[in-house]
Amino acid sequence: MRDQLPPSVKPGWVGGHFYKFRKQPTEFLTMLAGLGDVTFMRMFSRPTYFLNNPDLIRDLLITSNSKFHKGLALQRAKPLLGKGLLTNEGQSHLRQRRMIQPAFHRDRIAEYSKSMVHFASRMSGEWKDGEILEVEKAMTRLTLQIVGKTLFNADVDDEANQVGDAMNELMKLFDFMLFPFADLLQKLPIPSARKYRESRNNLDEVIYAIINERRSSGKDVGDLLSMLLMAQDEDDGGFMSDKQVRDEALTLFIAGHETTANALIFTWHLLSQNPNKESKLHQELSRVLNGRTPTMEDVPNLKYTESVIAESMRLYPPAWAIGRLAIEEHEFGGFTIPVGALVLISPFTIHRDKHYWYEPDQFVPERWETKSIKQVGQEFIYLPFSRGVRSCIGESFAWMELILVLATLAQKWKLRTVPDQRFGLSPLMTLRPKYGMKMRASLRDGNDSG
Repeated sequence: MRDQLPPSVKPGWVGGHFYKFRKQPTEFLTMLAGLGDVTFMRMFSRPTYFLNNPDLIRDLLITSNSKFHKGLALQRAKPLLGKGLLTNEGQSHLRQRRMIQPAFHRDRIAEYSKSMVHFASRMSGEWKDGEILEVEKAMTRLTLQIVGKTLFNADVDDEANQVGDAMNELMKLFDFMLFPFADLLQKLPIPSARKYRESRNNLDEVIYAIINERRSSGKDVGDLLSMLLMAQDEDDGGFMSDKQVRDEALTLFIAGHETTANALIFTWHLLSQNPNKESKLHQELSRVLNGRTPTMEDVPNLKYTESVIAESMRLYPPAWAIGRLAIEEHEFGGFTIPVGALVLISPFTIHRDKHYWYEPDQFVPERWETKSIKQVGQEFIYLPFSRGVRSCIGESFAWMELILVLATLAQKWKLRTVPDQRFGLSPLMTLRPKYGMKMRASLRDGNDSG
């Protein structure tokens, strides 16, 4: 079907389907998914194909991966991220990944786990009974502290607000980066472009300060930054330039806290809305921990805690959409994808597809008692960290952090959404709550399993 397009809906007069997509991205993709495994939309002049079938998703991410590059959003994020793991391609990407991979080996994550619990315990001690928390800011601050310490051995608490504000600005400006001619617009003296540059410079200021401090000390403290500064290419013996180190450090700094913070925010929201599930979580924490601080050794026994997080990321995957640009012609489901076309998949839609999940829109952590996270990942119906050579390098780090942070905080606290808190989704670079998340903190009774 070389000349035949997949099913679609009527485009707008200007921009094709772009404005319908950007107005309600998750709703629009869910609607398209109902039309077939392969559907079509046009983003201004660019043909775009949406895949919502696990076999086709496997083909895109694994079998035919070499025919595709990262999507438009990450292509246009290169002025911010440079050639870090998220944006790099081909052999250069594989080289960088090889250099960084040792930082995520199990023995190193065991060391990182101590900092995860330390910062979560410190935050738990700061909360007050009855206090109304801005959970979005709290979780962002917490994950910034953790990624700063574990990956760069730096205390970024003082810079947490600065980095958080810069990240918020960048997320708000993400729509701006998706427009045609965004590369040109970023260079013009217009308010959106100015804010983008300021936010990028604020992030650079924090990252370069950490790098310069390490270079001047000359110390190897066993963290990722030390590895980046000392890593040699096994082929040519070369070292990373300062710019390469910056690109990788900034990529991991952002990826290492933004997605994890969002997963925690949605988890607190879901627990607040499902007190019976929360009660089961508390029962497990009381049984396994009995009031003590969790450690990495407890994680295998915190099965329901893991199920709560797995279910939260099924309903609200931080990486809600994944894009690829075709650099070679390819066929999906009988439809020919031309060079230069954009191909989209959405963990949000496949995670909620009734063909693969029972009660797909319900929060049911118990489903993971009979489903294996690894198995459904191999079936390509569960993709919170993507799959293949471009999957998240920090997946094991993230799972450990999510389980230990939730266990540490939920052992002592219940959080309840305040009555006037609105709920909606803001699908930008990551999936965020649209209206923030204000919640009231309540101390758990030591004898209370709920």
